[in-house]
Amino acid sequence: MVKNNSQSADEFMPLRDMVYKSLRKEILTGRITPGDHLLELDISSKLGVSRTPVREALRMLELEGLVTMQPRRGARVSKITEKSMQDVLEVRESLDALCVELACSRITAQEKEELRKACEAFERAVATNDSRKIAEADVRFHDTLLNAAKNDRLVDIEENLSQSMYRFRYEYINEGSGHENLVEEHRRIYESVINGDRVKAAEAARVHIENQRASILTRINDSERVSGK
Repeated sequence: MVKNNSQSADEFMPLRDMVYKSLRKEILTGRITPGDHLLELDISSKLGVSRTPVREALRMLELEGLVTMQPRRGARVSKITEKSMQDVLEVRESLDALCVELACSRITAQEKEELRKACEAFERAVATNDSRKIAEADVRFHDTLLNAAKNDRLVDIEENLSQSMYRFRYEYINEGSGHENLVEEHRRIYESVINGDRVKAAEAARVHIENQRASILTRINDSERVSGK
């Protein structure tokens, strides 16, 4: 029933918004990768719409920084730059540290159980080596912590960052070599929160983000070397 309601809502969505939503999801989950050329004709044919809503959707994505419009060359998926990554992760590091500190003193017994299940689900996802499953399980783990913090304003701010963060998270997870480190980082955060240790929880959250920053920066630098920049 929920699925049908969602489909019904999409049916009444303006075509521009439908195209925007579809392309945005493809970009954020890595199905369309940085640097890929977005051809209006191909997109309109794939989605069964005219080129006008596609053009409007691409402009919306450009305003969000996910697409770069180039004169006479069309649209390309924006590359992840060091500056954009630093801006988001600097804020996210502080927010995540605050989130786990609050969760240490506010988490309920039921939420502790939910966090345990989310931690174990993440470990199972890592075992599949499926980047999208790992990313989804990672979101579930962090959302459980956010709910346990019980701060509505923090939720609002995190949600504003969540889509940009998903793109960086996917890049980190898709790199592949750090999956076991991710498991250990989640486990440290989980144990610190369960034990109510605010200092260790905040430190574990900061290390978690810092490791992402270092890994993504390496990927950016490698990509720039390959492209000759």
